[in-house]
Amino acid sequence: MENLGQRNIIIRRIKKNRHEEHGGAWKVAMADFAIAMMALFIVLWLTNSSNEEEREAIAGYFQDPQAYEDGKRIPSPYVIDLGGTPTTADNNAVSETLDPEKILQAEEIESLAEAIERKRLEQLKAEIEAKIEASPTLSPFKNQMTIDITTEGLRIQIVDQTKRPMFNAGSATLKYYSEDILYELAPMLMTVENRLSITGHTDADAYYENNPEDDVNWELSAQRANAARRALMEAGIEKSQIAQILGMGDTAPLDIEHPESDINRRIAIVLLNKKAEEGIDSRSGGVGAQFINEEKNDQDERKPVINTSGSLIKSIKDDRERLDNSYDTPPNQGESFW
Repeated sequence: MENLGQRNIIIRRIKKNRHEEHGGAWKVAMADFAIAMMALFIVLWLTNSSNEEEREAIAGYFQDPQAYEDGKRIPSPYVIDLGGTPTTADNNAVSETLDPEKILQAEEIESLAEAIERKRLEQLKAEIEAKIEASPTLSPFKNQMTIDITTEGLRIQIVDQTKRPMFNAGSATLKYYSEDILYELAPMLMTVENRLSITGHTDADAYYENNPEDDVNWELSAQRANAARRALMEAGIEKSQIAQILGMGDTAPLDIEHPESDINRRIAIVLLNKKAEEGIDSRSGGVGAQFINEEKNDQDERKPVINTSGSLIKSIKDDRERLDNSYDTPPNQGESFW
């Protein structure tokens, strides 16, 4: 009974522990504060060391970075600057006639077309060389034939040899074997769309005594080129495929150090590329006769200048027909070489 009156005594003791170590959050805050202070000092330094114009440029850059380049505002291509960020197209010069992107594209297309055409000419060169090698008519003359690719196109040259010339000396008449060569080449040339340029060349043997203007190599080379053209057309080449006939005389020798060498006497047949063909076509000045009428009137008939009274050509023609004209008299019929 005595124990019932006793009370339990509870003693609460507070255990005092050491303080926990602080975290790293204060370091981040301190770093942010240091950066902000550094930025403030930089702004104060720039403000103090720059002039008004530079400060406006700096402020404008931070407001609209794309509107500034190298610290300067990009000029607007428009008469009234509406502000705002310019697009990439606005930064370029505006041209009503030329588009740089289209020009670049056109140049790439032209370059690609030329590369494709050259590749086709190289394949054609290999095919012609193979046919020459396999032809009983052409193979004996392969050492007199050269095939190469020039800036004008694929060139086939038939050269003279001392004991086997294409023509008689001073003549434009083809030897029988020269005709055979051209007759055999014609079917190969007919299979392509390229137009042909035929050029005649002579050596430097002078057929004149005192007057250089009497040099007949010009006439002879043109006649020989025309004889080659005639033989090709007899073998089936259409007239429309012939672009031009040229006589170069002795001005373009193969053997420059020996201008009188037999190899300089030759006929060159060029399968023209597109650029060379366009250059030849441009000499005609377009289609039809050219007129001097400034105003176009569909109702009025336009007349060529050659028959216009008082025109320059008419006055020259009248002066040419005068008996006391200053021109040489026309050549006799027998002097014509065509």
